[in-house]
Amino acid sequence: MLAYRNAEWAEALSELRAAHRMAGDASLLPLMADCERALGRPERAIELARGDRAKDLDPEVAAELRIVEAGARLDLGEVEAALATLRGGELDPERRGTAAVRLFYAYAETLLASGDQAEALAWFRHAAEADEDEETDAEDRIAELSS
Repeated sequence: MLAYRNAEWAEALSELRAAHRMAGDASLLPLMADCERALGRPERAIELARGDRAKDLDPEVAAELRIVEAGARLDLGEVEAALATLRGGELDPERRGTAAVRLFYAYAETLLASGDQAEALAWFRHAAEADEDEETDAEDRIAELSS
């Protein structure tokens, strides 16, 4: 995990793969996919997100993997596919918790990338409302888009 935190992507991916093999811990998939993205391999990130190992993930981990997959699709210029990936999650504005906040925020960012500023603003508002611990800068993004 130290290599991941230090943005040493190749080393982090190697360590994560080893841990995944030893423990069979599918909760590492979002980190592995994120490393693939950082190494310029968004296709591999998508493969991890769509693979059999990703089928029965805990909802929090599944949300994180969905966010990474959407980012990989954006890396490939697939904005509509990124939006569809995020819509496939639990995009219920009434949800709360870290996973919901991160999903709402990622959806808002992706809407901005698609050119839909009005809808992005609405989802930044949902993120801010759900973000009780102020983990994101959603409030700042709202102010920026509202001015």
